[in-house]
Amino acid sequence: MALLLLALVPATRAEDFSAKEVVLEHIKDSHEWHVWGEGENSIVIPLPVIVNSSTGWHVFSSSQFEHHADADGLRHGPYELAIATEGEHAGKIVERQRVGEQGSGMAGQPVLDLSITKTVAVMFINMALLLCCILFSARWYKKHQASDDAPGGFVGLVEMLVMYVVEDIIKPGIGKGYEKYVPYLLTCFFFIFTCNVMGLIPFPPGSGNVTGNIAVTFFLALCTFVVVQFSGSKHYWKDIFWPEVPFLLKCPVPLMPVIEFVGIFTKPFALMIRLFANMMAGHAIAVAMPCIIFLVASMSVGVFYSMSAVSVIMAIFMMCLECLVCFIQAMVFTLLSSVFIGMARAVPEGHE
Repeated sequence: MALLLLALVPATRAEDFSAKEVVLEHIKDSHEWHVWGEGENSIVIPLPVIVNSSTGWHVFSSSQFEHHADADGLRHGPYELAIATEGEHAGKIVERQRVGEQGSGMAGQPVLDLSITKTVAVMFINMALLLCCILFSARWYKKHQASDDAPGGFVGLVEMLVMYVVEDIIKPGIGKGYEKYVPYLLTCFFFIFTCNVMGLIPFPPGSGNVTGNIAVTFFLALCTFVVVQFSGSKHYWKDIFWPEVPFLLKCPVPLMPVIEFVGIFTKPFALMIRLFANMMAGHAIAVAMPCIIFLVASMSVGVFYSMSAVSVIMAIFMMCLECLVCFIQAMVFTLLSSVFIGMARAVPEGHE
């Protein structure tokens, strides 16, 4: 895996190599899917661009944008649109506008962008792959009876994961009545796990840092937030707005109710940041390790070969660690979601 990462690093001179650009290219979203090489010889998969500018809706391929940016930091495209490569709108599609007293120079005005970016494309592929895996397993159960021998191979692996998540994570976390939350929590676990694993593959259809995109983790955390609030019992809301604390802590100054109310939002926020930060950092470190080879390429032969060996070993170690992190992060998100739902549904002893 580490050797594949090395192969995907653009071939360039040591003095022109930028480890920062290589790492950011891997973890950030883009309107095209870079596969190999650099410059005119690079292999790039164009993606659909769907934008709404002052001239209306436009749908075209990202290949229509120029490969190199001009002096204003814009990669020009059709319909007076461009991709900004620097500034506050870097990486986004903007509408070109003339600036200056003599009309010299260009500026970009953001547009409504609904494009199929790299993260979105990888997410669609991951969902299709996950759907095929689940339907394949479900097909086996339709053809067999409950009294038959347990499945083996891939179906057996899926059953093992499902039973582990349900029996050891969801059921203990939620308690009585956990069954109606199983579909949602299993979906979260397998979606996160699939995206994490596919992100370790350094070439299409993998290489997408889906769970390292804060928009994706925000939506997952938002779903858990909604489920928790709609599952809350009357005791849950009572403990928020009128907790059992000394009277002066809740009236006339509602100190504890305010703290408890803020706690409603800190739980899903922690879910979002934990998954996002761990996956983004893991991808960044795994890609940064092979970059050491190119950074020391201009040094002596001894330093080059010794540091190359160290970087390859560390890259392999990080990829193995990332395989474990893929499962752990999916498990932690599901576990905490189960605990939050269970806490919202909890009924004090003697109030059942």
